Amino acid sequence: MGQFHAYLEKKQLKSTRQRDLIAQKFFSTDGHISIEELLSLSRSENPRIGYATVYRTLKLLTECGLAALRRFGEGQTMYETAGDTEHHDHLICIECQHVLEFQNTDIEQEQERVARSFGFNLVRHRLELYGLCPRARGIKGGWCPSEEADRLGRKAE
Repeated sequence: MGQFHAYLEKKQLKSTRQRDLIAQKFFSTDGHISIEELLSLSRSENPRIGYATVYRTLKLLTECGLAALRRFGEGQTMYETAGDTEHHDHLICIECQHVLEFQNTDIEQEQERVARSFGFNLVRHRLELYGLCPRARGIKGGWCPSEEADRLGRKAE
């Protein structure tokens, strides 16, 4: 929170209880979160927090390098903590919109090899794979990762 408060001070913006609550809720989540999800989490503690306040707080967190904006699919905007997270790639279900993070050394090495074969020196990259989770594919007894995440989240509370 210190870096966030220093950024607010530099920009001559107030550090408010609402901004602090939103930032705390954001930093306490794992993975990706939408503005709507963060709004819901924040309102559980302070029902007076509005959508615009969450939006502006996430914008400030992104500007100061503490949050990273990710756009998946058609207009699906999510945020995740930036900086101290390891590189990862994404699997996105086009039906339920769930985003799964994964790491795969073989894929990383192949991307480097392909880049070198074209004379490129990779600086950064992003891999997003779009498809259907088992339930969305209609597999009998198939599970949906978003429902599993909801179930695990409820257990943790």
